[in-house]
Amino acid sequence: MYGLVNKAIRDMVCAHFGEATWHEIRQKADIEIDVFLTMEGYPDDLTHRLVKAASQVLGLSSAEIMQAFGEFWVQYTAEEGYGELMAMSGENLPEFLQNLDTLHARVGVAFPKLQPPSFECTETDEASMTLEYHTHREGLAPMIVGLVKGLGNRFETEVEVTQTQSKAEGADHDEFVIQYHQD
Repeated sequence: MYGLVNKAIRDMVCAHFGEATWHEIRQKADIEIDVFLTMEGYPDDLTHRLVKAASQVLGLSSAEIMQAFGEFWVQYTAEEGYGELMAMSGENLPEFLQNLDTLHARVGVAFPKLQPPSFECTETDEASMTLEYHTHREGLAPMIVGLVKGLGNRFETEVEVTQTQSKAEGADHDEFVIQYHQD
């Protein structure tokens, strides 16, 4: 994964729990790097070790950490220079979710080694949709729940996300039902 992801984990921990907690997590994960370079590639294992260590230090499950990170990621990336790109990806939650693959293609211009997931949306009625999440990476489904909730905040939309299919339980992809209400 690119350093932007690990930098965001660091910034989330520091913002909510302080520098000392970040250093404890980094030590527990056996990671000597303190400054992650945004455009540098890092092994996925490093990110998984950070999440596992954060889970142990903070007393939260890895799924809770990943969901919180997903919510944090939406605002974080907007503030880190990707806000305009996000604004071009949709004017509301359903439109944005429909354009996730296009957004990743645009981001791929800046991150040539990006291995993005793929999303497929199917509207089920005027206030719900099914979101398929396809990736070669393991353990990121809780992040998708957080991302959708973070996008709900971005678009001032009440959202409920329910995972209905799990790659971790043998399915070939994760699937979510998203119900939303826009004022």
